[in-house]
Amino acid sequence: MKPRPGPRTPWFARPFAACALAVVALLVAGCGKEAKQEVVAAPVEVTALTIVPRDVPIATTFVAQTQSSQAVNIQARVSGFLDKRVYTEGSVVRAGQVLFRMDPKPFQAQVDGAAAALQKNQAAHEVAKANLARIKPLAQLNALSQKDLDDAQGQFEQTAAAVAQSQAQLESARLDLSYTTITSPVAGVSSFSAVAEGSYVDAKNAQLTTVSVLTPMWINFSLSENEMERLRSQVQKGLIRMPAGQQFVVEVELVDGSVLPDKGRITFADPSYNSQTGTFLIRASVDNPKGVLRPNQYVRARLLGATRPNAVLVPQRAVQQGAKGHFVWVANKADKAELRPVQVGDWYGDSWFIAQGLAAGDRVVVDGTLRLAPDAPVKVTPYVPKADSPEAAPATRPEGATLAVSFATGKATLDAEALRLLKGFAPAMKAGVNPIDVTGFADRTGNRSANAELAKRRAMAVRDALIAEGVPADRVRLKAPQEVTGSGSDRDARRVEIAVGQ
Repeated sequence: MKPRPGPRTPWFARPFAACALAVVALLVAGCGKEAKQEVVAAPVEVTALTIVPRDVPIATTFVAQTQSSQAVNIQARVSGFLDKRVYTEGSVVRAGQVLFRMDPKPFQAQVDGAAAALQKNQAAHEVAKANLARIKPLAQLNALSQKDLDDAQGQFEQTAAAVAQSQAQLESARLDLSYTTITSPVAGVSSFSAVAEGSYVDAKNAQLTTVSVLTPMWINFSLSENEMERLRSQVQKGLIRMPAGQQFVVEVELVDGSVLPDKGRITFADPSYNSQTGTFLIRASVDNPKGVLRPNQYVRARLLGATRPNAVLVPQRAVQQGAKGHFVWVANKADKAELRPVQVGDWYGDSWFIAQGLAAGDRVVVDGTLRLAPDAPVKVTPYVPKADSPEAAPATRPEGATLAVSFATGKATLDAEALRLLKGFAPAMKAGVNPIDVTGFADRTGNRSANAELAKRRAMAVRDALIAEGVPADRVRLKAPQEVTGSGSDRDARRVEIAVGQ
């Protein structure tokens, strides 16, 4: 039996079915073509710096302390009562200016007595001289014996010696009298009076005050053994070119950021390292005619004269740090973003020295890095540095730099000078990325556990001060206290070092 045929499509519906199939086919074809189209991302607008290696004069900044080139202890040369202090304590005194007066009456009496003794001996000498003149011709005529002549000659010589002795005693008495007027041998700033008026002055309390010469002023700073070796290595590798004859120019920066008009020169370098601190003392001498610098003042000593040849400088904001180290974004020849690992060196103003990773002609992205990804298209606009760009900014040394803060004996609180010192260096530390190690130093003499606890509290005070100035807390690391040998007046045993890691 044949199957029954199904219903057929009416003749008037066939054209509509064909049209529907055609429309569906077109829609499917159209969807397929649109799915295959690629979306082209718009290029990221960035500013880029074209690398041009050049010789860059660099400076190295150290924390330093001033010292008078000649600090003279004013002492009494004779014993007696101090009548009056003539000078004003803390004032600037001239050479030869009277500072103190002692009671001169006892010394004047000694002068008068010595003068009288001289007159007596001179009179005796005149008699002996006349006696000898009479005896000598008589002895030649044998009217007197040779013994009489010898006695007269001896008496003459004895009186002559007595006259010479009396003259010396008179000169000594006059000298002691002159010592009752105490003057300053140098021009400089005076200190407080160590002895009150009316006190008796002898060998035990002979020091009266101190006069410190203000010009020239010595600038003392220390270079660690690691820094010295690092500098020597960079010189050998050609990364740093020293000035001719190693003649650095020393520029002194005050706590308010102003620079002393007069420049100095290095005049002394200790030939040996300090075994306790591992540092190398360097001294510079600078003219200070207006007395701006005072002894024991904290300043910054900036060494000028060295050059970094063929240096590559990149603004700090162009350098980023990832899990594998520092990197920059580079716009390649195809105007696409390329991630480039770099090795950074020292800071220079608001820029980094790049030791490895970049070459002449590379275009380093400065602005617009947050929207970049590898191979992302970029639209490059040349980066124009500001007038106060790194080319005109002084060099700083956060990498490997060390700053020392001193505390008062037995105290763990930062004084005003220490706070000013930290405030001056906090901006450079805050702008960096390297870890900051804070180490307190404990005196190994005395109660060692108490000294270590004091050193730890001092380090914590420095850490808290840095964080209060805006330094990220995760970069500040407290280190275990280090032991040194010192005394109550020894700054080495009362210091906290802040070292920026490399």
